[in-house]
Amino acid sequence: MQGKMNILGMAAALCGIVSPALASAEVREDQSGLAVWIFLGVCALIIMAQLVPAILMLTGMIRGAFRKREKPAGSKAG
Repeated sequence: MQGKMNILGMAAALCGIVSPALASAEVREDQSGLAVWIFLGVCALIIMAQLVPAILMLTGMIRGAFRKREKPAGSKAG
């Protein structure tokens, strides 16, 4: 539930930041409208959704590399 609230909060903040650009009186040469911005936002969400598991896997590999290895059960400590 907390994660959904964070996402909604970020979306609201993004809408607040972008709205002055949408209200601009200037004529844009590239004619990129709201649909383009929505598309770019979805692309950014997809990239972020792939970065989170990648970072978690990287931290797991780093922890595994520095973890002390246990001795096998059949060996004698002598």
